[in-house]
Amino acid sequence: MRVPSLRLRPSAWAAVLILASLLFALGALRAAPARLAVVADVAGAIGPATAAFIDRAITEAEQRGAELLVLRIDTPGGLDTAMRSIIKAIQASSVPVVGYVAPSGARAASAGTYILYACHVAAMAPGTNLGAATPVQIGGLGGGGEDKPAPAEDGDEAAAGGSAMTKKLVNDAAAYIRGLAELRGRNAEWAERAVREGASLPAADAAAIGVIDLVAQDLDELLAAIDGRAVSVQGSPRVLETGDLAFAELEPDWQLRLLAIISDPNVAYILMLIGIYGLIYELANPGAVLPGTVGVVSLLFALYAFQLLPVSYAGVALILLGLVLMMAEAFVPSFGALGVGGIAVFVVGSLMLIDTDVPGFGLSLPLVLAVAIVSALLLFFVVAMAIGSFRRPVVSGAEGLIGARGHANGEFCGAGSVHVHGEDWSAHSASPVSAGQAVRVTGREGLVLTVEPDPSVKES
Repeated sequence: MRVPSLRLRPSAWAAVLILASLLFALGALRAAPARLAVVADVAGAIGPATAAFIDRAITEAEQRGAELLVLRIDTPGGLDTAMRSIIKAIQASSVPVVGYVAPSGARAASAGTYILYACHVAAMAPGTNLGAATPVQIGGLGGGGEDKPAPAEDGDEAAAGGSAMTKKLVNDAAAYIRGLAELRGRNAEWAERAVREGASLPAADAAAIGVIDLVAQDLDELLAAIDGRAVSVQGSPRVLETGDLAFAELEPDWQLRLLAIISDPNVAYILMLIGIYGLIYELANPGAVLPGTVGVVSLLFALYAFQLLPVSYAGVALILLGLVLMMAEAFVPSFGALGVGGIAVFVVGSLMLIDTDVPGFGLSLPLVLAVAIVSALLLFFVVAMAIGSFRRPVVSGAEGLIGARGHANGEFCGAGSVHVHGEDWSAHSASPVSAGQAVRVTGREGLVLTVEPDPSVKES
């Protein structure tokens, strides 16, 4: 049998080739990853959790091959150590980083100004501001720093009016932000004014004098405005291609949320107290297990948080001294003297514990007072129990027999026998006692009780 050959016309072959090309192109489009701009929010006071989050955002952007990382900034400032860690991460990033102060009403104050200057592109939304970047010393960390506005009429006078350490901090901060400004080609003179004089600027004025690169209403306008802009990334020139980027919002994971919680000074303070009281209870009641376990875990979390925060070790020492004095009141009653002193020392130490004025990193005064009041109430309860116990007559042991009442087992004057506390005792009485007569114990010599007829019971 002869099989007929399959012959296609040239037009049919062309159609098959076109269809195959379309299918191949569709597969390529499906396989090609979307071009991304990763967006991460820098909101609230800048601390260890913020630094960890931005470091993770940069790593995520690099791993996903993002074209851009946008830091959406709204911060009143933060800790110097965290700020410098963030800036180092930005400078080491292989992905261009855009600092964008948004939404309207946001600010990049204090440490936020340094971070904005460090970004490859600096932008702000209308109605935002930046500046007030004067540092002050943090004594608890011995040279750490936080940013605090300190306006002055003249920058040199602001530096000269303080201590030698203040001058060093101001000069160091001014040189640091000037270096960032020169690295990114921005207004270095105003940057230094922001440090020395605490100067601030709204978005439009900042763009007009070259403090930032542009003002953008939203992210879409921002990407459109920087499309084709040349930046330097790790020392190499790069042209941004942002016309068709998709946004990918990055949220903190559970580890960063936990870090943010325990690095809150108020939470760390509570964890420290739970840890100390838990250990005290465990030592006073060996074998309870749960208080000791909770105490150790809480104390470890607190110590981890404290090594991230600007802690005054003098404050820690005063808190511990206050707790020791309050405990001493419970074991060596001084009718409140040790306890009141302990509460006063405890409150002073608590107020000194976090050595910074940065918003979001100070201990809450209502919290400190509430803890002090609770401690005072516990102390009052312990002292009241001690005083009551002191006044209460002894009801056990040898001393518990003094004043006890019983009756004579037989008639005697001198040596005899009595029945007291359910037991028969040898007794001695200087007065005659008849059989069955009520007697009262007035003393004890070894196993012999000294008794007398009970005057409160009349003979019938």
